[in-house]
Amino acid sequence: MSEAASSAPSTDSWPRTLLTGAQMLFVAFGALVLVPLLTGLDPSVALFTAGIGTLVFHGVTRKSVPVFLASSFAFIAPIQGSIANFGIPATLGGLLAAGLVYVAISQFVRLKGTAWLHRLLPPVVVGPIIMVIGLALAPVAVDMATGETSDNIGYGQAITLSMSSLLVTLVLAVFGRGMLRLVPIMGGILVGYLLSLGMGVVDLSPVREAGWLELPDFVAPSFNISAILFMIPVAIAPAVEHIGDMIAIGSVTRRNYLTQPGLHRTLLGDGLATSTAALFGGPPNTTYSEVTGAVTLTRNFNPNIMVVAACVAIVLAFVAKLGMLLQTIPGPVMGGIMTLLFGSIAVVGMNTLVRAGAPLTAPRNLVVVSLILVFGIGGMQIGGGQFALQGVSLAAVVGILLNLVLPPAREDYH
Repeated sequence: MSEAASSAPSTDSWPRTLLTGAQMLFVAFGALVLVPLLTGLDPSVALFTAGIGTLVFHGVTRKSVPVFLASSFAFIAPIQGSIANFGIPATLGGLLAAGLVYVAISQFVRLKGTAWLHRLLPPVVVGPIIMVIGLALAPVAVDMATGETSDNIGYGQAITLSMSSLLVTLVLAVFGRGMLRLVPIMGGILVGYLLSLGMGVVDLSPVREAGWLELPDFVAPSFNISAILFMIPVAIAPAVEHIGDMIAIGSVTRRNYLTQPGLHRTLLGDGLATSTAALFGGPPNTTYSEVTGAVTLTRNFNPNIMVVAACVAIVLAFVAKLGMLLQTIPGPVMGGIMTLLFGSIAVVGMNTLVRAGAPLTAPRNLVVVSLILVFGIGGMQIGGGQFALQGVSLAAVVGILLNLVLPPAREDYH
């Protein structure tokens, strides 16, 4: 199979590469636009920054890894909280700083290898932090699914829309075959949107009024120390997850991307892609597991396919009618899907703990995991005003400090 991987670039014709690249974007599209729709950012800008970010990544890694970068789910709750407290420009400044955290980690990895990273962030810390990222969003998902956030949709209509969208997403994810299994989010949104049109709760006038070609609503970042301190800790978990993403795609293509092009290069590419996205007003970028699944299914290992997908995303970003159409999707449709997606993030964290095999009943591990979960989910806040720590950021700081201060438990050693 590695022979196929190495020969793919020379055997693929450009028409086939163009078609396959467009297909990869379609696979990523549902999740890509979901983050800006949930956080109040512009979906057209997210499309543009996903394309630009992917091109930046492939420039840094010299087109050696077949991945597509787009909106990161790990930042949804922090973006929502930051926008509520500091506004969009300051939030973008925080996201730009978060991207620079990736860059800093990449340079530590280049100089010191990865052993120090695993000591600072063992699974007993990273697992519950990822769980907090998902579970802290649960009330948001439920409010949207029940119509609490929609002025023109009652409870009955909202539940019908949200549960229909959720059901279709579940069916496609569990029972779908071939390409259908790769687009459960798109399927759920499509069915929910069609039901919304039938119920008459969608206002299509903004779509009719929008031009076909318009410049996306780019927003420049501003810099607020509180917003930066709020956002920086959030970058830790996705940066660590990045290692797993590289291992996953490497297992598909039978290549070790941690050594070639090197984890320091892939982390650097991801960090620069995230900071670049923030410069234009887009959400942070991350490698997409949906696209890794599509690579697994289609056996298309040519990184040029992802470059084509990035270029298609940039072109679509300037089609204004598409951006407006996405913004007319009712909240309950998104809410139904969010109940699954945010729960899935928590399961990823749980799986991190399970795979590590650390005994959670050992007093040390029990203290670390418990305080991360309760502080992160319960709304604990330390400090106030400009220098308050709460939510995911507080959970991350508490977990890292406890892991450094508490002596290793005897039960940790097997």
